[in-house]
Amino acid sequence: MSLSPIEGAARAEIEPAVDTVKPDERAIVGRSPGQLAWARLRRDRTAMVSGVVLLFFIVLALAAPLVSKLYGVGSNEQFQQLLDGNGMPLGYVGGITGDHWFGLEPRLGRDIFIRMVYGMRTSLFIAFAAALVTTGIGVVAGILAGFLGGIVDTVISWITDVALALPFLIFALAVVPTVALRFYGPREEVPPAFQVAVLIGVFAAFGWTSTARLVRGQVISLREREFVEAARASGAGLGHMLFRQLLPNLWAPILVAFSLAVPQYITGEAALSFLGIGILEPTADFGRMIFQSIPYLQTDPAYVFFPGITIFILVLAFNLLGDALRDALDPKSSR
Repeated sequence: MSLSPIEGAARAEIEPAVDTVKPDERAIVGRSPGQLAWARLRRDRTAMVSGVVLLFFIVLALAAPLVSKLYGVGSNEQFQQLLDGNGMPLGYVGGITGDHWFGLEPRLGRDIFIRMVYGMRTSLFIAFAAALVTTGIGVVAGILAGFLGGIVDTVISWITDVALALPFLIFALAVVPTVALRFYGPREEVPPAFQVAVLIGVFAAFGWTSTARLVRGQVISLREREFVEAARASGAGLGHMLFRQLLPNLWAPILVAFSLAVPQYITGEAALSFLGIGILEPTADFGRMIFQSIPYLQTDPAYVFFPGITIFILVLAFNLLGDALRDALDPKSSR
């Protein structure tokens, strides 16, 4: 069928738009911001290596009971027969053998490797739970303050300033033992679940402030945008405006804030346990292990080396992944 000159010219203007597209250009057409961010993240070797390391640690922590069963050693099992008269492990480098990969603890004779696996489980659970709680509180507080403004913004900002002014370490030193004594006597054993809940509560009391300020600033820049005005003009309610219009546009900074909060809580929990107000014996914990290894720095350096290097690698991997995630989610990033 023949076409008129006008029809042919119109068709010629439409068809080349498809035929002249290069394969590389066609591959990126229609990709969402999440797909673009994932493509940037996959090209980042540091992010991939950090992600693999974190995945290994997380799987190892989640499978702690299975690892203990396959390893053949319990977390509180003692091997006093493998200690000398001074309570030091027999053999070289803290008693490292095929049965005890990282050696034994002095005095008690517990296996360091399996204690580290369970300690990693404790630290990661507290860190992720605290990060989820603080991120949730910070997002709600920040989005309300930024969108509503006025007296709501003033009150939330004042509470944020007060929380930032309080010294975290002094507050934790005063509150954690007091709360434990409020529910348990001085000679009663505090359950591990209660200790974990108290630590998460302490972190939640302080950790939400940075996320709240970040979200508040983002919401202030978004609340006058056209899509918000259109939703407001159509009669959308407050909940719809906050959680259907604004929140989907905030997931990138929230995700970055969450990824950077987890390593902070890992080190914070280890520091509190090191000071004796975090996770107590006999629950395995990195901070307690490092504290108990201080007297043996010269006689048994392996006791402090393995927990120390493990928590260093864990925190470093989280921070590197958080930085890479921030770069991947930034549209202006060249990475």
